[in-house]
Amino acid sequence: MNQAQALRALLYASALIILLCFSGRYVRAGEQITLVVYGDSLSAGYGVREAQAFPARLESALTARGHDVRVINASVSGDTTAAGLARFEWSFPTRAHGVILELGANDALRGLRPDLSRANLDKLLARIKARGVEPLLAGMLAPRNLGVEYTKAFDRIYPELAKKHDVLLYPFFLYDVAGKRKLNQADGLHPNPEGVKVIVAGMLPVVEKLLSRIAARRATTQ
Repeated sequence: MNQAQALRALLYASALIILLCFSGRYVRAGEQITLVVYGDSLSAGYGVREAQAFPARLESALTARGHDVRVINASVSGDTTAAGLARFEWSFPTRAHGVILELGANDALRGLRPDLSRANLDKLLARIKARGVEPLLAGMLAPRNLGVEYTKAFDRIYPELAKKHDVLLYPFFLYDVAGKRKLNQADGLHPNPEGVKVIVAGMLPVVEKLLSRIAARRATTQ
């Protein structure tokens, strides 16, 4: 091998190492990435089997795409943003690398004050980042029967908080599922197994961006 060939080989090897570090599929060699889904009944799996719930479906989809990821279901049916904040210190799993924060649907259904919901989510994001965990904020939209003023105030919570905390945003957790009878259970609110599949498919690209952020963060601390 001449000098020029050796240089090309060295450059190729260096580029490959950088690609592996930032691909989102590696944290450290042999280390599995742990994601937490922290939300309410929409992500907890209300009305479906555990294997059909969002966390399990997401883990399967990521595994199928070559990621070594464990997804923990830390969602509680009925939780508001206030309830999620109140239980955070004792219920948020330790040693997590990333989290999908999905809360707010019950706040909107109950017509709770948007400024209070915002404050709760703001505190949750701050506490999550203080632990060194990378968040993905799953947005929610308010029911349109609550009036224009309420819906505007509620809907802007998520993009504004995502910008403030510099976190990834999936604008609407129920995108392409809400209001579709064939994708929801009889209550018209909770996704059925087919609806969960649609949610996972929609969120998958953003979750892979989350994995890339996690890999990049860990690479800078090694």
